[in-house]
Amino acid sequence: MKKRWGDRKDGVLLRQIDSMHYIMPLIYPNRCDNEAFMHIRVDLTDAMQYLEEKNASGPEYKYNLFQLVVTAILKVIVLRPYMNRFVANQNLYQRNEVTAAFTIKKIFSDEGGEALARIHAKETDTLDTIHNEIYRQVSKGRGETKDASSAAMDVIQKIPGKHLIGWGARFLDRHGWMPSSVIATDPYYCSVVLTNLGSLKLDAGYHHLTNWGTNSLFCAIGLMKKRPFYDDDGNVTMRMSVDLGLTIDERIADGYYYSKTIRLLKTLLENPRLLELPLSEKVEY
Repeated sequence: MKKRWGDRKDGVLLRQIDSMHYIMPLIYPNRCDNEAFMHIRVDLTDAMQYLEEKNASGPEYKYNLFQLVVTAILKVIVLRPYMNRFVANQNLYQRNEVTAAFTIKKIFSDEGGEALARIHAKETDTLDTIHNEIYRQVSKGRGETKDASSAAMDVIQKIPGKHLIGWGARFLDRHGWMPSSVIATDPYYCSVVLTNLGSLKLDAGYHHLTNWGTNSLFCAIGLMKKRPFYDDDGNVTMRMSVDLGLTIDERIADGYYYSKTIRLLKTLLENPRLLELPLSEKVEY
């Protein structure tokens, strides 16, 4: 697609939108003032059996819940493209890529460093290719001294005039003039940022968005544990489950769109074999 006046290097300006989505960024310009938080509980009965089957052959890097969630949410974004929109400088854009970012803890200790990982999804990706890419990113992140984003921040820290630097960076960010190298490494320029709180023995909860960057969706993954599930007759069974906390910029779509998006995400995680399909292949939900 040919770039037109008003487009950014990371997104296309949406020129034909309804009046509400045109006006909302004008009167509510800050992303952090427009957060909608959603909480869902996912039954992992089939997912746990599926992971056991995937790991039966003893792969070098085992399949796990985090990989299922990353793949599912990338498939959701591909199939529900409004979730890949962002607001910048009071305009609404469609992002050029589908990307996911997360932090890698190098060593589980108070002094353990962190590295940033980023996945560039393709419409042909499946759970297997995402699994392989996560393995590559984790291996790289735990092996390298500094990732590109962290190394750049270390350089900036040594430059005098931090307030001027901050003002200049925010100006470039607002107008879409940040260098491509920053957009390519900063997690807050991604379609979705994920945090695996379950790996830290924490339940899922609210995580804010930021006015910096273009990220409109944050996903917190909680602790896997048995929780009560009730049928229509009030009978209860204890099933392995996980809670997800999703923080969304409410300016990019409406409640009906979000409702169907959440239903699709839940369907994919409770029927994990659907994740073997290419991200762009539609499913019933």
